[in-house]
Amino acid sequence: MSQLDPSHLQYDKRQYGHDHDWFQWSMMGQRPALVWPDHKPLAVWINVSLQHFPLNQKGQPFKPPFGMTMPYPDLRHFSLRDYGNRVGIYRFLKFFETNQIPVTYAVNGRLTQYSPQLIKRISQTDCEIVAHGWDMDHQHTSELTREQESESIVRTLSALRAATGKQINGWLSPARHQSWNTLSLLAEHGLTYCMDWVNDDLPYPVTLDTGSLTMLPLNAEIEDSFVMGSNLHSEDEWADQVTDAIDFLLREAQSTNAGRMLGISLHPWLTGQPHRIALAERVLNHLLARQDQIWLTTANQIVQAFNTQQT
Repeated sequence: MSQLDPSHLQYDKRQYGHDHDWFQWSMMGQRPALVWPDHKPLAVWINVSLQHFPLNQKGQPFKPPFGMTMPYPDLRHFSLRDYGNRVGIYRFLKFFETNQIPVTYAVNGRLTQYSPQLIKRISQTDCEIVAHGWDMDHQHTSELTREQESESIVRTLSALRAATGKQINGWLSPARHQSWNTLSLLAEHGLTYCMDWVNDDLPYPVTLDTGSLTMLPLNAEIEDSFVMGSNLHSEDEWADQVTDAIDFLLREAQSTNAGRMLGISLHPWLTGQPHRIALAERVLNHLLARQDQIWLTTANQIVQAFNTQQT
């Protein structure tokens, strides 16, 4: 019987906690308690994704989630996605503005060309714009060279900044997919936070050699597209899951006397439909009824409040 070579048991990243240097390992209960403005226990931001799915998608190295699925031209799915940017988003806007809800929009750069009237409309509101990549078929993967990925990020940021007149601080990758270079490139190009990873209920700093970056986890498990589009749950079940998450995190924050955070992700092509908009409003009204305990704000404001408490 042959013996295993000792080299197979040697691993230079073997250590307590993580086996990487991206961020420090820590238990949530061992971290300094976060304090949100007015000592509210729970910080919540509404993230609305405004996306462009190309009709002639290449689907390389993988098809974008919720992209075209039928042989070209897949007009059925293309027009459904387009519905969100033509109709569904305006139902959201009406509710947001009537109730003075701060909103964070994650926007594909391609929409500045494809839907300039929509970009102009949201830019007139007191919202935050997050870069969401060029379009949903331009994934950031390790098949790209660093230069190619850098060019895609710069093109996206330039288009959004020129079209909206707003400073872009945050990033959400298409399909939340990254290469090994993505985070360092985001910091290199002046972005301060990223929402791709979903491994926490609080922000945390990421260690990079190109600058500072904060990870702001955007919950994927209660995202409307994940619950209804992937898990095939009903609209009512989605609304129940989101309100359950709100109530649980609020109780947890109160019992531990330490702030908690939740991002609620919406897609107008899905929850902006006439048979679903009432459920989206139910979730939002659940938040509004608890504003004495919930800090309803934008993603960037949460990052700033977090960073001011770091030593």
